[in-house]
Amino acid sequence: MKVISIGEVLWDVIGGKEHLGGAPFNFAAHLHRLGHDVFFVSAVGADDRGKRIIHRMKQMGLSTRFVREDPEHGTGVVTVRLSSEGQPNFVLHRPAAYDFPQVTDAGFDFLLSQSIDWICFGTLLQVSTVAWELTREILATLPSARRFYDVNLRANAYTPDLVRQLMQMATVMKLNDFEVEEISRMLGTTFASLEQFCRDYADNFQLEAVCVTRGSKGCALLLGEQYVEAAGYQINVGDTVGAGDAFAAGLLHGVGQKWPAEKIADFANRVGALVASRHGAIPAWTLEDVAGFDSQNYRLERA
Repeated sequence: MKVISIGEVLWDVIGGKEHLGGAPFNFAAHLHRLGHDVFFVSAVGADDRGKRIIHRMKQMGLSTRFVREDPEHGTGVVTVRLSSEGQPNFVLHRPAAYDFPQVTDAGFDFLLSQSIDWICFGTLLQVSTVAWELTREILATLPSARRFYDVNLRANAYTPDLVRQLMQMATVMKLNDFEVEEISRMLGTTFASLEQFCRDYADNFQLEAVCVTRGSKGCALLLGEQYVEAAGYQINVGDTVGAGDAFAAGLLHGVGQKWPAEKIADFANRVGALVASRHGAIPAWTLEDVAGFDSQNYRLERA
């Protein structure tokens, strides 16, 4: 598949150490690892952190064509504090360079020539007026591309109206169980089960698929009329930073392959658990690792 991922790239500062991150960037990196062509749209500062991002992207084989160097704003930084269970709490430092992406006329001409299959976006970046306008322009320019919305709510970086508009733009939506509760609260809806939530929102927003991640419990996926709940994998957690983004890449990969819901959900669970078992948002892994992943054997091997 050919995919545009628009969003933030930044450095996660965890325990005083810097790790390359940003949910849409992590997603792009994992999707590229799954064999897809990804055009990542963002911006970095004209600083050392920005130069290191560009260098790392080239090392990873990711295109840097649509990563703008912003001379007026520093490269994004997020302070991450991990709980005893490895769950992250994010402190955003904005404005940052990623809030000011741009695509030139030549860039749009190039994207139009690529037969783009998917345009992927999250919520955080769209708080930026510049980014919001660019996202809408990309969507309008490539109307035949399907749209993947990873909700990914962060404190003080969303509004009910913004989330509603992004859902209206989406073809597929992925969110976690906390976000199910938060969106229902914001939009004044109720549900008796995850299945009802997925079906109601798919109907109301004309979504092809709705996927809810549930941490160690796995995920729920509605794909068309087919609804499944897939059990998670029990692993020794390294940290969960980037695990949801890896899951999202696995989800989109499976949807793009036109797999049945059960196979997609299990594959995405495997990718997410594999990344959560290692440290950092983009640890090394291969498709062979995913295919051979068994939580019990994996725990014994790493013990």
